[in-house]
Amino acid sequence: MVAALVAGAATLHAQTAPARAIRRDIPITNTIRRALAAGTRDSTGRPGRNYTQLRTDYTIHARLDPTTSRITGRETIVLHNNTADSLTTIVMRLDMNLFRFQSPHAAPWVPAEETDGFVMTRMTVDGQPATNVSGGNTTRAVIALAKPIPARGRATLEIDWNHKVPGGPGANHRMIQRWADTLYQPTQWYPRVAKYDDLRGWDPELYLGPSEFYNNFGKFDVRIDVPAGWIVSGTGVLQNPTEVLTSTARERLSHVLESDEIRTIVGPDEIGPGVATAAGERLVWHFVADTVNDFAWATAKKFVWQSTRANIPGKGPVPVHQYFLPGNAASFANALPLSKHALEFYSALWFPYQFPQLTLQDGPSSGMEYPMVINSNQRAADHETAHQWWPMVVGNNETWYGWMDEGFNQYMNILSAADRAHTPPNLDGRGQSYGSVSGDEAEPPMMWNANYAGPQFYGFTTYQKTPLMLSMLGGIVSDSAVWKAQSDWGKAWLFKHPSPWDYMFFMNRALGKDLGWFWYYWLFTTESVDGSIASVSGNTVTVHQAGQMPSPVVLKVQFAPTGSAIRRMPNAVMRDSVTAIVTWPVDVWFGGSRTFKANLNFGGRKIERVVLDPGCRFPDRDPSDNVWPKAVANAAPQLSSGSCPN
Repeated sequence: MVAALVAGAATLHAQTAPARAIRRDIPITNTIRRALAAGTRDSTGRPGRNYTQLRTDYTIHARLDPTTSRITGRETIVLHNNTADSLTTIVMRLDMNLFRFQSPHAAPWVPAEETDGFVMTRMTVDGQPATNVSGGNTTRAVIALAKPIPARGRATLEIDWNHKVPGGPGANHRMIQRWADTLYQPTQWYPRVAKYDDLRGWDPELYLGPSEFYNNFGKFDVRIDVPAGWIVSGTGVLQNPTEVLTSTARERLSHVLESDEIRTIVGPDEIGPGVATAAGERLVWHFVADTVNDFAWATAKKFVWQSTRANIPGKGPVPVHQYFLPGNAASFANALPLSKHALEFYSALWFPYQFPQLTLQDGPSSGMEYPMVINSNQRAADHETAHQWWPMVVGNNETWYGWMDEGFNQYMNILSAADRAHTPPNLDGRGQSYGSVSGDEAEPPMMWNANYAGPQFYGFTTYQKTPLMLSMLGGIVSDSAVWKAQSDWGKAWLFKHPSPWDYMFFMNRALGKDLGWFWYYWLFTTESVDGSIASVSGNTVTVHQAGQMPSPVVLKVQFAPTGSAIRRMPNAVMRDSVTAIVTWPVDVWFGGSRTFKANLNFGGRKIERVVLDPGCRFPDRDPSDNVWPKAVANAAPQLSSGSCPN
């Protein structure tokens, strides 16, 4: 009897349920729901009326001893609690503890060597010793406060510390930070206050290696003590050139903004105290950077220093510097022109470059970004420069949602490369190519903590999938509309911390479309469209979608060269005298059917060929069934590079 009831229910469901139930809303998590209710986030995608964030101001004195490869530091952090919350704890980031043997890290990130991590010799909060500290052996420590920091209040931390700069045969970014005792490229090198936001409070994540960062904005006042003759580069603006540079270097530097010429400030034969730098035994380099979310630097005893300028639209010229070892000159031969172009192009595309300079630094971690600093040669110069927009100004959470900076970067790198080549950008093919990836059981959705994306798909989900998603979005609203909306979103979140929901809500409003279905399927699932032309009968084309993700129906219709007049259709655009692009909105699928009959009411002119998704923008496992009459050919090639044979 039970079996009969179950069978009957199944039959009834099959008769009444739609073939495809399309989700059209954006999933709202508890954190976003609370933020919307509190007014810290807004359904328009802009910062809410009650949006606030911490500010952390650092004063750091650091001394490098090349004989031991240790940095000894003393820092003061003023934590401005601009939020409405009373803070009973302070969470610290101790990223150098990744190099401790016991510290967890993700494969295949391999630390260069085991060290003692951060050695903390003194820590106080408002002058009182911080005695109740937990987790100090990992990359995240919690200080329990005897006296909470009130809303709109502040606290002062003082920390003395030291650590060895790791060097050796590690693997991947940030895992190697020096070449022997001749070049140092410290990163995540000082204890810092973790991010506190309205979504999760203190950021709960450990630093495991692959995933990057989520930091507070603030001011950095940094003094770096190194042997005389060693040149120091870094975030911010050098405050004491007369104390650390030769008069020759200062004179050369004074002309950098006068032309686009690349000028050598310190040449390969200018080495040592009194020649490469001011004379003396040791020199203290003083840098200041305001409203940045990190500080990085490099130093070497034989740096070549070259400079040029970038002309920022709406702002004017800013200096662009590069520092490299003489033996690596070939890798930096085109780095300044690439970075200059990137600064100018992205300033015009999104919003003007916000910082007073940009620096490229040689070293073992070649392909990493920090405010005003990119650890890169020419290989990744464009990509790393692009990070000055996100996350260095638009400060997304890279650990949870790496696609919001790495993925956006990969997309804009396509646009920049086309501009350098003086060709229009071609985003065709990219969206369609996702069909060949969709369905892999190892692929996490994009709205997945990148710390746990797995080594197989971390790179794809974080870097490569976003350009495919934005390719499809451009196929729906036009690429130029996407660029305009993205630019406006960036301007709305300057030096703030948007979430993915802020991005989705803002883009919906800016593009004038309810794209909940689009964001849901691209960001929260790994589904695809899998469209095809099922049949053609007379002037009716039956389109089928086998996947769960819907898409608009776009057909390219090619007519015979002669015949009766071609009648106009309201949803068609004539590309030329015998070719029409006909579009039906995604709404045609919302009833649940997997088939749609596209009636081509063009009159009596013979139709010779029909192509579904002619821009190759919608994810499809088998594009070969998108053409009528079906071609007799091999399977369609991968279209990840922007090609589209239709």
